[in-house]
Amino acid sequence: MPALVIASGNPHKVAEISAMLDVVGLEVHQQPDGLEIEETGSTYLENARLKAETVARLSGTWALADDSGIEVDALGGAPGIYSARYGPTDHERIHRLLKELGDSLYRGASFRSAMVLADPSGTIRAEAEGICRGQILREPEGHGPGYDSLFYVREAGSSYALMGPHLKAKLGSRGKAARQLAPDLRRLLGIPG
Repeated sequence: MPALVIASGNPHKVAEISAMLDVVGLEVHQQPDGLEIEETGSTYLENARLKAETVARLSGTWALADDSGIEVDALGGAPGIYSARYGPTDHERIHRLLKELGDSLYRGASFRSAMVLADPSGTIRAEAEGICRGQILREPEGHGPGYDSLFYVREAGSSYALMGPHLKAKLGSRGKAARQLAPDLRRLLGIPG
């Protein structure tokens, strides 16, 4: 079974991506403990490339990296690539976002994800992006990592936090990127379709 390292130290992200890849038939690992990769890119794709290249070279294994964030229309797309750095904790990031949005009636937003696959030498072999449109709730609904409890997805009829794995894989930005990347992943790693 081919091995793939998920280039992330975020256990929620690793679990979500691993669940999506279960059907592909891969041996999935988390990146080495203590590895911190500075996200200096100006786009999700640039940050995902940095992570995939670095982890692939260090591990000598195929690596899949994701960079994602939430973009709020009324805030000019903020926090965007700075979503994880918008505050020290999820609670503080959510509080800041709600405070900056205030009583605005315009609450449209997007979850955006970029996925990049690098071969064991660190060469980028495939890329994909996914977008999930929704709106920002006035208060959290459910419990989940990041902004999941604030992001309402109309097609699911609930916040992202209350969506099950099947709906996240179908409607979520990471799920859409993973589906787009899947044919390249199968072809490059020699996995039967």
